Amino acid sequence: MINRSESHRRELGYTQGALPGVIPLPTDTRLLPPEDSERRELHNELHARPMARIRLPALVVHIAVLNEGITRQRELEHLRLLAGQGEIHLDQLASTFLHLALPGGTLRWERHTEFTSYTLVQSLPPAALENTTEPDLLTGLIVDPSWLHGIPGRTLTAIELVLLEGQVISTALPAQQVRQFFAEQAVLASLMGRATHSCAITDFRLRPNGFERILVVATPETSETRAGRITTRLLELETYRMLALRGLPVAKAVQGMLPQAERQLADITAAVEDANRSDQELLDDLEALAARIERAIAQHSYRFAASHAYHALVSARLTEMREGAIPGTQTIGEFLQRRFNPAMATVQAAADRLTALSQRIERTGALLRTRVDITLETQNQQLLAKLSRGQELQFQLQRTVEGLSVVAISYYAVSLMLHGARAARAAGLPIHPEITVGLLIPLVVWGVWRLTRRIHKRLKL
Repeated sequence: MINRSESHRRELGYTQGALPGVIPLPTDTRLLPPEDSERRELHNELHARPMARIRLPALVVHIAVLNEGITRQRELEHLRLLAGQGEIHLDQLASTFLHLALPGGTLRWERHTEFTSYTLVQSLPPAALENTTEPDLLTGLIVDPSWLHGIPGRTLTAIELVLLEGQVISTALPAQQVRQFFAEQAVLASLMGRATHSCAITDFRLRPNGFERILVVATPETSETRAGRITTRLLELETYRMLALRGLPVAKAVQGMLPQAERQLADITAAVEDANRSDQELLDDLEALAARIERAIAQHSYRFAASHAYHALVSARLTEMREGAIPGTQTIGEFLQRRFNPAMATVQAAADRLTALSQRIERTGALLRTRVDITLETQNQQLLAKLSRGQELQFQLQRTVEGLSVVAISYYAVSLMLHGARAARAAGLPIHPEITVGLLIPLVVWGVWRLTRRIHKRLKL
């Protein structure tokens, strides 16, 4: 008999004896092996941050702040200050994305590696619909402006994006809307889409309130989904542009210190050819220079890599816009190519130059190590030559000592024999000690020499 809990588990599709690293899922998996624990998360990544649906006319206020040193908990506490959002829990922020419904609009919160964005979508305030020049769009916000001012972080991008319905003409700007929202400022404009479904207009200028303004005029047939895609592309284009440009001040600072470092390396390389310069002195100078360059690479390589990645994202967003030109008006992409692309080229040049200098230092170090190795080898050869000469002198001295030792041993042997002969004569033997021993001296010397030679032969074996 099956109990209720087990029956319920079977109805949900759970299986017993799940493998390690596999999460049971309430689905029919009879046709598949057990799922990997990351499969659902990886598969649903495409849907992690869905496009917004925006009904025209609308106002979108986008603020991107650098979140260095700002915790997720602090951002959560600030979101709770919004009306009706006091019940937000931390586990809802695990996906780094949140879509909040507010009275009169929505707020989109996204946390990225180094920045967090807050995107407010609401209907266009009545003041913006009146025929006034450059209306203050923030007076009709559905959130308190003090809440925007209190967003934790440092402002990187702030955009007022206005979306209007209207006729899009490929040969002329919508003059009335341009005068209303940009006064007499020179503007940039791009037609968007293969079928020219909308027109984006901006001047890339900061207003006294710190925001820049973008105007989008879309045809009445534009769907809410398409309006959301247009908005996302334009907001990401400007946000990623600013993030990419964060590498420009770093590149300028690096390029300021590189000429001196390159001259110092050239001097060290030239000094390697000078035999009078101390190897230790050159190694100390090269080591100090290498440490300075490697420190710069460690400090700035992430910024350069991030700028390169953001530049690629900006290029991708421009491609997705499918820009078209209005006669007599510069497009957004052309304007960015004039200033943004050279800035990115400067960043890339600084990164390449820094890497190239590090490689040159490595080659100079290898050259200097080769010089040190050659010097050491020469010194070793000289030392071996001195050792060989010393051994030869020691051998000659040993042969001399051996000759003297034969004489000394023979002398002591003859002395012993002389004492023995004298003792024999005292005992009554008819011998003359001096004459007898004198006659035996050659035989004693030969015997000692012969014994010494035999000992040497045995030691050699």
